Amino acid sequence: MQRRGMETVTGALTHDPPPAAGGRQGGPLIVTEDAELLDDLLRLCAAAGATPEVHHGVPEHRDSWEAAPLVLVGEDAARRVRGAARRRGVVLVGRDQDDSGVWRRAVEIGADHVLMLPDGEQWLVDRIADVAEGVGRPALTVGVVGGRGGAGASTLACALAVTSAHEGLRTLLVDADPLGGGLDVLLGGETAEGLRWPAFAASRGRVGGGALEESLPELHSLRVLSWDRGDCVAVPSQAVRAVLAAARRRGGTVVVDLPRRIDDGVAEILAQLDLGVLVVPAELRAVAAAGRVASAVGMVLRDLRVAVRGPYAPGLDDREVARLLKLPLAGEVPVETGLLRPQEGKAPPGATARGPLARFCKEFWERALVEAGAA
Repeated sequence: MQRRGMETVTGALTHDPPPAAGGRQGGPLIVTEDAELLDDLLRLCAAAGATPEVHHGVPEHRDSWEAAPLVLVGEDAARRVRGAARRRGVVLVGRDQDDSGVWRRAVEIGADHVLMLPDGEQWLVDRIADVAEGVGRPALTVGVVGGRGGAGASTLACALAVTSAHEGLRTLLVDADPLGGGLDVLLGGETAEGLRWPAFAASRGRVGGGALEESLPELHSLRVLSWDRGDCVAVPSQAVRAVLAAARRRGGTVVVDLPRRIDDGVAEILAQLDLGVLVVPAELRAVAAAGRVASAVGMVLRDLRVAVRGPYAPGLDDREVARLLKLPLAGEVPVETGLLRPQEGKAPPGATARGPLARFCKEFWERALVEAGAA
């Protein structure tokens, strides 16, 4: 056990809390007789959207102790829970920064963490919110960016999201390009009710994943975070980070349509991607432009792959394009009318399950999900 200081959460002693199953979980268990500490913990639970169970000692019913997703033990109650069954997800909470005995008591009760208030409040709110929300495996998050303008990146992003939803995965499509016209328009849902990016501009800290999902338009069995038609064309990077982190906590897949310019907000997104797809038409000028995009994106995103779109210029094929860009080949994007010229009133990209674009997307997800599971 290594001590890191007592002003915030101080050192993991054993393990993280048990992984939550799907769906919302119960609230934490609080064990304390300290009225002032209890008031603080109840306030933090309310901030995290959780309803706790409160006891002065180990609950009489064994299930209350063992089944709670998180147990918050006040320093005053450490002696009373010393004989309880050892379990993961126990946090010893106190206020005395100079109490060296807190570590001994934490070991005696098998606590995972020691936390001192008030400095550790934000960490605790986040942890309570995680267990209340039922956090499991993060979403597989894929970014799609065009090697040049008109490469078809937005349409491929939509097709990937539509295909993911058709495969039964919880899916969120994120429009990160404020000048792209709106992915909700491409999906035929510009009038659909729900929030757009400007509504999250003031977001700070933690955004609830469930609340985010429920607030967004639902189109073609997936949720869409797009831009409206107002004047707002930027969201602070802190808000971008919080929103995407909330989306990833819900699991399933997240597909992000990226702009070719890299600003602070896009950098925040790139940092949370599992992999990126660079869409490149098979022509020399497009390959040259894509090289610059790949260089900029690759400074943040390690796993960037190229998807090549025909028709091919003389002397080029998909493998040659990948070689010139020095990137792994994700595959050849099929040429479809919808990919080149999306039309209003038509089915969204990838909606035709037997079409070549949908088949490409399905094979992409099969490989990516296997790789993510192996990792």
